[in-house]
Amino acid sequence: MTVSTIVHVGALELKNPVLSASGTYGHGLEMSNFVSPALLGGLVSKTVTRKPRPGNAPPRMAETPSGMLNSIGLENRGIEYYKKEVLPTLRGAGTRIITNIGGESVEDFAYCAELLDSESVVEALEVNLSCPNIQGAKLPFSTDANLAAAAIAAVRKATKKPVWAKLSPNVTSIGDIAKAVEAAGADAITAINTLLGMAIDWQKRLPLLSTTFGGLSGPAIKPVALRMVVECSRSVRIPIVAAGGARSADDVLEFLVAGASAVQIGTWNFVDPAAIGVIVNELPRLLRDSKIADIADLIGSLRAPTPVKFEGVEASLER
Repeated sequence: MTVSTIVHVGALELKNPVLSASGTYGHGLEMSNFVSPALLGGLVSKTVTRKPRPGNAPPRMAETPSGMLNSIGLENRGIEYYKKEVLPTLRGAGTRIITNIGGESVEDFAYCAELLDSESVVEALEVNLSCPNIQGAKLPFSTDANLAAAAIAAVRKATKKPVWAKLSPNVTSIGDIAKAVEAAGADAITAINTLLGMAIDWQKRLPLLSTTFGGLSGPAIKPVALRMVVECSRSVRIPIVAAGGARSADDVLEFLVAGASAVQIGTWNFVDPAAIGVIVNELPRLLRDSKIADIADLIGSLRAPTPVKFEGVEASLER
């Protein structure tokens, strides 16, 4: 049985729905010794900012049950270095290149978008509205719908490329933020970034991260990510790119059923740098076993009751 793994995120066609997640796979081809980039649906860069950033002081990573905390702080050499030194190495990579951009002001986001607009190797921009490890974890662009919309509107004005808005789970209603960025011109939503958490060394009476708080990622957050993908898909008409805890081909297909058009693999790359390639190769077999000829037929196929409102919180209640 011949199966198709092709999916579309808006106008962008991907050979399969498996992408790397920003911050877990390098800026460019650092992981190519483990997995050929041509095997993947796309590579998403580590966040690039207007100016170089040294990142947060160590310790800035800590292992947790079924996951990890990080407080890297968007360490990178800046957009000028990325454009001059990294992008040329990505030509001929054989996959879609999505550049993740970050900033601390609307002007920062717009500057990065404008600088990359003429770069043909970059096929979409993922706008990091939601890093919990800068600005004291205040998350202004991902917790305030107006600020999120302002950042996306500025990026939309600065580029003709597809714009993906990466949202935070650390909000009361991610659906409201999703609606705001859709209205501002986002072509897709990436859901989600890390959850704000912490770890403690009780003997030293100290947090394990220099910043006290950090972003929790890995399999532990997958149930939250699934729920938020469903919420976003029910709130907007633009595509959803899932991120949060996926570590297998089954996980990828779960996210598609929940409403995602593509799925990013992140923390699991640290556990097994070759896992993302295994996931891609496993998808056709799972589709054939289930007699599914086109993977796109799974997108948004969840059979579930419509959530009801209960004291301001959405929940599926059994009657």
